Amino acid sequence: MIFDGDSITDGWQTGGQQVWAERYGKLGAFDFGISGDRTEHLLWRLSSGQVDGFKPKLVAIMIGTNNLGARQSVEDTIAGVKAVVAEYRKRLPDSVILLQAIFPRGAKPEDPFRDKIKAVNAEIAKLADGDKVVYIDFGDKFLEPDGSISPKIMADGLHPGPDGYKIWADAIQPIIDKYVPAK
Repeated sequence: MIFDGDSITDGWQTGGQQVWAERYGKLGAFDFGISGDRTEHLLWRLSSGQVDGFKPKLVAIMIGTNNLGARQSVEDTIAGVKAVVAEYRKRLPDSVILLQAIFPRGAKPEDPFRDKIKAVNAEIAKLADGDKVVYIDFGDKFLEPDGSISPKIMADGLHPGPDGYKIWADAIQPIIDKYVPAK
């Protein structure tokens, strides 16, 4: 299994380290997330051979928040995520892609990123084909009833802490169980 994305994915090795050890260490999973990455960076890494020689059952991708944070348009962010999925499909045609929605961003529900993220997620959800691309959006699990994000879940309103990584792991576990045999 491969996880790929930006600092949120990279955070499995910091804030999510305990959950990673418990859930994914035994699977021999790899975390290729890199802080600050946008879709174009991930595409460069793929074209430079990042996954050459790998044959994972499942590739979990969560990318795009940094594109929006860098003031790229919703349309450009959607195009970037689509290109990442296409490149992964080309390079690892036997793997299932677990495309994860961009997480909610900003402590308050009126944060301007929230609507942009919803727009991106609505479009990338259409990439799911029921076979090789599975889409999941569990962003609501990070939210309080009033739509805010608790500092206990994401101290900065963007990066999950240990409790946030537990929420993430619980949300994707049924998909992992379906596609990745336990060792």
